[in-house]
Amino acid sequence: MLTSPRSTRQNKFSKSERLCSRKAIEALFAGGNKSCTAFPLRVVFRPLSEQETSTLPGAADSKFQLLISVPKRLFKHAVDRNRAKRQIREAWRLNRDILTAVSPQATGEANAECGTPPLHHLHMAFLWLAAEPQPSDLVHRKMKNLLHRVREVAETWKG
Repeated sequence: MLTSPRSTRQNKFSKSERLCSRKAIEALFAGGNKSCTAFPLRVVFRPLSEQETSTLPGAADSKFQLLISVPKRLFKHAVDRNRAKRQIREAWRLNRDILTAVSPQATGEANAECGTPPLHHLHMAFLWLAAEPQPSDLVHRKMKNLLHRVREVAETWKG
């Protein structure tokens, strides 16, 4: 069974989607940014201005950039931390369309017809909160919940 190169590219968690810039990470956690929690995950997010999108490295390449953190304090063994990070990445990869889909509340019918997503660039940090491993289906459900909430808040947030 052959898959088109485009479909496999869309489902990858590419380097351009990773939030690596120290400056961007500091700005994300500096305060004044929104956060939502759906145990075992918490997301901290920040919409970017047009100016920030052009100046920060990698921000122009991808609409959303992620930081995934699983504290060593919660999981002493690297294999457990890596499993949790893998679960978060997989849940993001499968559900990121929630943020890119055109919402019914989009500004006007013309916007919905041309398929332009209403969200601008976002920086997000997904933080693991649970002290024990969680089943993947729970992580997927909570990721969907968080992404719907992020979308609702980001559509109305002026900064």
